[in-house]
Amino acid sequence: MRWLPSAIAALSLAVPVSHASAAPGPAAADPACRAGTAPYQRELERELRLPVDGRQSAADCAAVRRLQERLGIRPADGSATLRTYRFLVADKIRRNPAERRACPVKPYRVTCVDLTRQILWAQSGGRLVFDPVPVRSGRDGLETRRGWQRIYLRNRDHYSTIYHVPMPYAQFFNGGQALHGTRTDLFSSGSGGCVNLAVDDARRLYDLLQKGDRLYLWGTKPGTGG
Repeated sequence: MRWLPSAIAALSLAVPVSHASAAPGPAAADPACRAGTAPYQRELERELRLPVDGRQSAADCAAVRRLQERLGIRPADGSATLRTYRFLVADKIRRNPAERRACPVKPYRVTCVDLTRQILWAQSGGRLVFDPVPVRSGRDGLETRRGWQRIYLRNRDHYSTIYHVPMPYAQFFNGGQALHGTRTDLFSSGSGGCVNLAVDDARRLYDLLQKGDRLYLWGTKPGTGG
C-alpha cells in the first residue's frame, strides 16, 4: 500500500504524546488575597504583630490567610473575622499555660469556660485534657451563670421544649443551662444561657466528662451586662 504524505501527517497527529515526555507547564500561582477590611482587623493585626491601623493591606491579608491555613479555618480567604480571631485565641490558650491561669488548678478534672474570650477547655492538675475550643454563651439578659458548677444531668439527644431546638450532647450544670452542641453560628448573637459548642466538640466533651464533673465559669461575654 502506498502511503501519501497527507495520511502520514494525520497518523502522526493521532499518536498520543507521553505525559512523561511532555514539557511541564508553568506552576499555578496562588490566587491573590483580596479580602477587605473586616471587624477584627485591629485585633488580628495586633496578634500577628503587623502594623496596627485597622485597615486591610495585601500583607495583612496574606498573613491572616496563612494563619487560617495553619489553624484549618475554611475558607482561608484572609478576612479578619471574629471566627478567625476566636480560633487564634483558642490556639494561644492551648500553647501557653499562662493563658489558662484564670482557671483554678485542681487535682481533679475541671471544665473551664472563659466567658470573656468565649473559649472552653478542660484540665486536670494544670494539664490539658480537652483542647481549647470556641463557644457561645448567653446573650444579654440571659447570661450564663458564673462560678463553680457541677454536671448533674446528661442527655445525648436532648430537645429543648422552651426554644424548640435540638441540644445534642447536653450536659446540664445549672437549672436549664447546659453545655451542648449546636449547628447554628457560634460567632453571632448568643444563646439562651447555655454554653454552645460545635457538634463535634460537644460530642468529644460528652465522651470525656461524667455526671458530677466540675465546671468553673468566669468573665463577661462581650456585649452583655454581666
